[in-house]
Amino acid sequence: MRAIAMRVRFHGAAGEVTGSMHELEVAGHRLLLDCGMIQGSPTAEARNADAFGFEPGAIDALILSHAHIDHVGRVPLLVRRGFRGPILAQAATADLLPIMLLDAASIAEGEAERFNRRRRRGEPEAVPLFSRADVEAALERLRPLDYDSPEEILPGVELTLREAGHILGSSVLELRAQGRTLVYSGDLGPRGAPILRDPAAIAQADLVLMESTYGDRDHRDRPATVTEIGEILDAAWRDGGNVMIPAFAVGRTQELLYWFARHWDRWNMERWRIFLDSPMAARVSAVYQRHQELFDARARETWAAPIAPLRLPNLHFTASAEESMAINRIRSGAIIVAGSGMATAGRIVHHLKHNLGRREAHVMFVGYQAEGTLGRRLVDRARWVRIHGRDYRVNAQIHTVGGLSAHAGQQALIDWFARIGPPLGPAGPHPSLALVHGEERAREALAGELGQRLGVSAHLPLPGDSLAL
Repeated sequence: MRAIAMRVRFHGAAGEVTGSMHELEVAGHRLLLDCGMIQGSPTAEARNADAFGFEPGAIDALILSHAHIDHVGRVPLLVRRGFRGPILAQAATADLLPIMLLDAASIAEGEAERFNRRRRRGEPEAVPLFSRADVEAALERLRPLDYDSPEEILPGVELTLREAGHILGSSVLELRAQGRTLVYSGDLGPRGAPILRDPAAIAQADLVLMESTYGDRDHRDRPATVTEIGEILDAAWRDGGNVMIPAFAVGRTQELLYWFARHWDRWNMERWRIFLDSPMAARVSAVYQRHQELFDARARETWAAPIAPLRLPNLHFTASAEESMAINRIRSGAIIVAGSGMATAGRIVHHLKHNLGRREAHVMFVGYQAEGTLGRRLVDRARWVRIHGRDYRVNAQIHTVGGLSAHAGQQALIDWFARIGPPLGPAGPHPSLALVHGEERAREALAGELGQRLGVSAHLPLPGDSLAL
């Protein structure tokens, strides 16, 4: 019987989209690929406090694919519970990590404090999942790496980070040990998306762990989507109202500003007052500004132009709550980009309260809206919504703009996997494949297409399952 060279155990984002976490046992070491937060319903998010499916102190190194909270959100908890190894990430991811984790800690601490003020006699005191002190302890273990620079991270284990094209610093992880190669896609971006370079082609692998978030569909053509944004802005200007855009702080906000700069003249952008009403998005944008070496050629050209995404003449960064509240005195001619992206919290909620009842106002959703969120109720055309305990009539015009996704669609996922060279031995024309980071419908559809087109039988692991080479 041949010895096992690698064993992967799946702990999260296996049969669901969030909570990414995969354990790799190789060359006498145990590594963790991502340590993400579970997101969704209160019941789902309560699982974040559960024990890990392994002893944190037994993990020798943690490797992060990118800085989205569903891939990094439980890192401080891992450290608090005993992890003492290095945390490895691409340099831009390392710069984004403090912003993401400190924001998550602040939210957790604030929610616990509000609950404890209202809790009834006999109810247990709420404790935040982790604190800002836990974040600082985790950041002390952080070690930034560059793309395309193979490095021995543990004796006998070599890591190379490749461009994933999803958000700034997002990486495909390529791990070599004992004559075998494991490739973990992290989250893959679509080819031809703005700002970032396309996902890198991988030369060879024995086993691939690939995301399947949109494994059951393709996205709308991006140029058509950009044209739609310009048409919405024109309509809003004619109507004499404001435009509110709920946007995620990492990736989506920077892309919107990019398109405003690229179409400055065509969209007559100088007529608007543009507000980036998100201190977190402003900090993230500063990281993008520092890492222009990771941009594609068109983005580098745009950032160097007189009208640049972060230097729009009419762009206002609002830091304080008072500055944010002052925006609500503006009745027309304002574009307000603010978090959260699904309108579940943050400053965008207050702008919606002041504008949803106005027929001349427009709300532009540019990202996925999960079931149960305020954003989902609005895109589903609810006529009334409840915000902070009060009901608001929806008279504003609601737009759902598809095609700006930072994830590869079904065809792009198939194409990326098809370009990976086969194992070095006579195992077949394609590597072994496990589909992660996708709901069952999406990854079953992708598995079916891969089987029909490439003859690949993909594994569909669930939490607790393992796969050995």
